[in-house]
Amino acid sequence: MALQNKHFQKRDAILKCLCSTDTHPSADWIYEQLRQQDANISLATVYRNLALFKKQGLIQSIATVNGVERFDGNTAPHVHFICTGCDAVQDLSNIQVPQELCSTAGKTAGARIEGCQLSFTGLCGNCQKS
Repeated sequence: MALQNKHFQKRDAILKCLCSTDTHPSADWIYEQLRQQDANISLATVYRNLALFKKQGLIQSIATVNGVERFDGNTAPHVHFICTGCDAVQDLSNIQVPQELCSTAGKTAGARIEGCQLSFTGLCGNCQKS
């Protein structure tokens, strides 16, 4: 029973770590944060639990940025900006996902749309200065 409890503690720690940041981290970033608290956590445990959380709908995968999958604990429909210079991912909370776009996509595909991710890419202000 104690082993199973440790398993759930690690799972909870992974989800809490992801949901406590708005940086849209990678599995490696989450692992590095948690390793400071628990030297026994493995990168495989982080990946396995992130896959489980995605399947359960608790988190979402935003994009693969420069070859690295990035995650978000906020599963409500919202818009992202991804910097192609520094790989930063940020929420654009003042922009709503257009419902007419979802409706048009559903009609065009002949499908029931269950979710939408809208992302913009470009250079952030800091990268434009560089």
